[in-house]
Amino acid sequence: MTDDPDALAGELPAGVRIRNLRESDAERLGAAYQRNHDHLAPWEPVRAPEFYTPEGQGANIRGKLGMFAAGTGVPWIMLADGRAVGAMTLSGIVRGPFLSANLGYWVDRDYNGQGVGTAAVAHVLDAARTALGLHRIQAATLPHNTASQTVLRRSGFQEIGLAPDYLRIAGTWQDHVLFQRILHPPVQGSNRD
Repeated sequence: MTDDPDALAGELPAGVRIRNLRESDAERLGAAYQRNHDHLAPWEPVRAPEFYTPEGQGANIRGKLGMFAAGTGVPWIMLADGRAVGAMTLSGIVRGPFLSANLGYWVDRDYNGQGVGTAAVAHVLDAARTALGLHRIQAATLPHNTASQTVLRRSGFQEIGLAPDYLRIAGTWQDHVLFQRILHPPVQGSNRD
């Protein structure tokens, strides 16, 4: 894992920049979650009111930065004109023979359909492969979240199954479609060559 969080930054379409999350992002991230509350509510856990405040986001960010320091997660923020317009997170990073992580993300409603999500996923996959040395990334979507599934498929993810009652989203345990992306070609001599 890199010690320089700015090494994982980049430019995306529609004037959006992606970089690692910082404690100083609490206010702008809280504002983005407030602005996108109705847009995100069907796809996310039920959030306490304080989640949408700068203080709540400060606590959330400190937790994610703790994962970054421990080497178990990498949080990114997407910015346009100084506003937060989305987030990406690699979580549950496992080393050893697995070299895997889970991908989660959201994009501001005003930036949907502009290629921002697909470009951000590509950026994170490149960082996962090159800077983090990971082999596999997993993502999960609700079965009816076709927009997110399209982003994942465009990014080379393959559907690998259905997980019943996988996550509690919008107050209900819901099934999720599981996807994975293998980042490295198979090693010669493996059962996949």
